Amino acid sequence: MTLTFTLDPSFEGEHGRALRDGLLALWADVSNAGGAVGFVPPVTPEDIRPELVKHLAAMAEGRTRLLVGHDESGAVAAGAFLTANTHRLMRHWIWAYTVMVHPRHQGKGHGRALMAAAADAARGFDGIEAIRLTCRGGTGADRFYEACGYKEVGRVPGAIRVADGDDRDDVFMLLPLGAA
Repeated sequence: MTLTFTLDPSFEGEHGRALRDGLLALWADVSNAGGAVGFVPPVTPEDIRPELVKHLAAMAEGRTRLLVGHDESGAVAAGAFLTANTHRLMRHWIWAYTVMVHPRHQGKGHGRALMAAAADAARGFDGIEAIRLTCRGGTGADRFYEACGYKEVGRVPGAIRVADGDDRDDVFMLLPLGAA
């Protein structure tokens, strides 16, 4: 089974409602499975809704783009937000945020496919030469991103407090976007 990726999907009409609900369910399921996407379990889609609204507002303003992956049944199975860097000296790279693959689709190569689709999308953006992202230390995400071609370029020890007594490193990763 493969995923079908769409950059900048429409949020209009019934399709848009299904997409929003699918993203909320994906984000909650990934979080509740221990994924490092800005929340700690337990969370519900309603807990996540305010954060999705912020992303949707940034999309409406043209600051953020969404790459979404659907499975064969049409369900939202993966996603990543690509956000412009607005600092005038750093406009040559973008951020990848909230990179997610549904737990039932993990271990099948869909994460690598998502990251490859994100790199392909970014290569199509004017003047973009690299993708940066951060990940939570202690999850193995840094090894995954390294396998996708990213390099660790910085680390802030203990910057992420998951719970009292459970501080994790904030790991900065970079993917230069040379020719495909």
